[in-house]
Amino acid sequence: MYRIGELATLFDVKTDTLRFYEKHGLLAPSNRSDSGYRLYNQDDAEKLRFIIRAKAVGFSLSDIAELLSIELDKSNWACADVKGMVDIKLEQVQAKIAELEFFASSLSKLSEACCGGPESAEHCSILEALESSDKELQPKSEHHAVVQNLSGKK
Repeated sequence: MYRIGELATLFDVKTDTLRFYEKHGLLAPSNRSDSGYRLYNQDDAEKLRFIIRAKAVGFSLSDIAELLSIELDKSNWACADVKGMVDIKLEQVQAKIAELEFFASSLSKLSEACCGGPESAEHCSILEALESSDKELQPKSEHHAVVQNLSGKK
């Protein structure tokens, strides 16, 4: 049995992380000592290892909860179910990468267009570009289109 501090040290996480996982229903101590300390067994340690690995590849807490429920009842799930979760996460990551690449490209163009000199910003090319309706600087993702529509911008 591990006390909370021992388990946290074993996995190089903070005790607050374990309490956070407990609060969100991902990890619960198997037992409590007479003095109220959380006690974790080897199965709890393996569950924590699973949580940490799933988090490291980008799964959210709700994704991890679903993966844990599948892990506990593997016979009632198909590999296709798990693969589907991974494929959805992969699509999200690829979309985020594309969005970040767009941001990098746009920021690079803005930076290159500006002299960066000490003169007044009255004719700053960056500010002028951000004030314009130039389509080149407008994000192409659906997320930003929704945000722009909500803010009243087209």
